[in-house]
Amino acid sequence: MPTYRFYPTADQIQDEIWRYTFNRWGEAQADKYIRKLHQHLQQLANKDIFWKLLPGDIVVPSDIDIKVYMSHYVRHYIFFREFANSDIGIMSILHDAMDIPVRLREDLLRIEKKE
Repeated sequence: MPTYRFYPTADQIQDEIWRYTFNRWGEAQADKYIRKLHQHLQQLANKDIFWKLLPGDIVVPSDIDIKVYMSHYVRHYIFFREFANSDIGIMSILHDAMDIPVRLREDLLRIEKKE
């Protein structure tokens, strides 16, 4: 069964989401939000949720040859790629109030430097 894996940037972001939610609404809500986020990610990996291809010329640097997909979960956009074994790699998770093109480009460049 396909699954999902976090790039370090996205893993750090999910921790920040948990901390923010915990500080604002408490531990139970933070745990619930992250648990349901992970359910959403598994549904993406299973292809139970529609994948929207992100137009490459928006934020993907021209020298990076990957397809980036996105999905919306509550107030966050999830950006991911598919691996050859059908797993997905979660590249970034951004709040819908952020400057998404700028932040996503930064996250993708950070990933590119580590690969």
